[in-house]
Amino acid sequence: MSTTVTDEQIRALAATAKPYSLALLEWGPERTMDGAGAIELEHQRRMVSLRAEGVIAVLCPVASATVAGIAIMTVPAEEAAEIMAGDPCVRAGMMRCEVHACHGFPGDTLPA
Repeated sequence: MSTTVTDEQIRALAATAKPYSLALLEWGPERTMDGAGAIELEHQRRMVSLRAEGVIAVLCPVASATVAGIAIMTVPAEEAAEIMAGDPCVRAGMMRCEVHACHGFPGDTLPA
């Protein structure tokens, strides 16, 4: 770490924090069930649609044997949990989802 950050800069950034939800998707026991490919494609279509609608602000599939992906959602945790409970992969037991309330800083982006 070579960048010096002052207490004032930390307080100024913290003042801009807004509530979001973090959805953590983990692979479940039915990951390789018959028809998994078609179900996963519907999951992907739904996640990209939620992103296009602004419900998901950041969508990150994860290349892991245990974690399937994360999504930063713009809705409260309770609503995010309801949305994710309806996910095709979650309903099929291919994925499990944990939702946590979190805070983020509007304007943060992933580098191009």
